Amino acid sequence: MGKVITKETYEKLKKELERLKKEERKKIAEKIKIAKEFGDLSENAEYQSALEEQKKLEMKILELENLLKNAKVVKSSQKNSDKIDVGSEVEIVDLDSKKTLKFKIVGFGEANPLENKISQESPIGKALIGKKINDVVEVEIGNTKKRFKIKKIS
Repeated sequence: MGKVITKETYEKLKKELERLKKEERKKIAEKIKIAKEFGDLSENAEYQSALEEQKKLEMKILELENLLKNAKVVKSSQKNSDKIDVGSEVEIVDLDSKKTLKFKIVGFGEANPLENKISQESPIGKALIGKKINDVVEVEIGNTKKRFKIKKIS
């Protein structure tokens, strides 16, 4: 199964793919054309560099095409659900420190700890997916096991 991503991220990645195909391919083709004019290709550093850049670009394009083709797109907000899923905003309590943590569970490529967005593929994200209010989850973080109680899902 492919990565889980929100519709917004899907659209953003699709735009990036189009930009790479249209604009970046043209830029590199132009670099190759100019480098060819420098003469002997076997000792032409500009030409070799442009070919390497082209290879990297084509790999990135292929990677994005595969990601988009196999991705499972979800709505960014699952407001009607009583279970945690991608798009859920969650409030949990650390049962040891009694600290309350709030964050949003997000899909592939959207995690940003500074914005309290954690990936569904992270240890905490994996533990929380499918759980309900008042469930207790145990998460291994490094060498320690942490226990969290789910307080709120929105």
